[in-house]
Amino acid sequence: MKLFASLAAAALLLTAAADALAQPASQPSAQPPAAPMLHTVRGVVASVTPTQVVVTGKDGKPVTVNLAPKWGVTIMKPISAEAIQTGSFIGTTEMPQADGTGVSVEVHVFPPGVKVGEGHYPWDLQPGSMMTNGTVGTVSAVSGGRAIDVSYPSGTRHIVVPPNIPIVQITPGGDQSLIKPGASVFLIAIAGQDGSLTTNNIATGENGAAPPM
Repeated sequence: MKLFASLAAAALLLTAAADALAQPASQPSAQPPAAPMLHTVRGVVASVTPTQVVVTGKDGKPVTVNLAPKWGVTIMKPISAEAIQTGSFIGTTEMPQADGTGVSVEVHVFPPGVKVGEGHYPWDLQPGSMMTNGTVGTVSAVSGGRAIDVSYPSGTRHIVVPPNIPIVQITPGGDQSLIKPGASVFLIAIAGQDGSLTTNNIATGENGAAPPM
């Protein structure tokens, strides 16, 4: 579960997948099971059935992902920068700067009470990008936008949030009908031993817009 949390940009998605797909606790094992391989999938829905979704990525290649029973939908709703306040729990894809600070590429705000995926770790949205998940402390206005301090158990990041970058609120409970051909989606899938991918949740933006993470 710690590995799951450390890799989640939209940690609600990953937590749901972990709950649905984890091995039974009663299964005997001589040693701890190997950590599952996780894959981020971004793109546009080409087709969807009750059990599978096919997503076409930026490279034009289709990726088939199995849908776990009772899979859910998370909607990414645009919000203003003012919604990022002291005490907010956020995730942000950021580009590290030479002075040790970061500049956000996007920000996603988790629902109240949700604190998962805390930390600062590599992310695959852009070359060299990092994901920082944590609790917002100081918020201040700067010439390049807004500056925030984001704390997590192992440290604190000082991050500038430029104007006009995507900022969204993670909203669970969307209808499965939103995942349809033409909708832009983001998901985290668990790879099976046979190489197949399975997810328990798919994120999409309002009106099928692309999730920013």
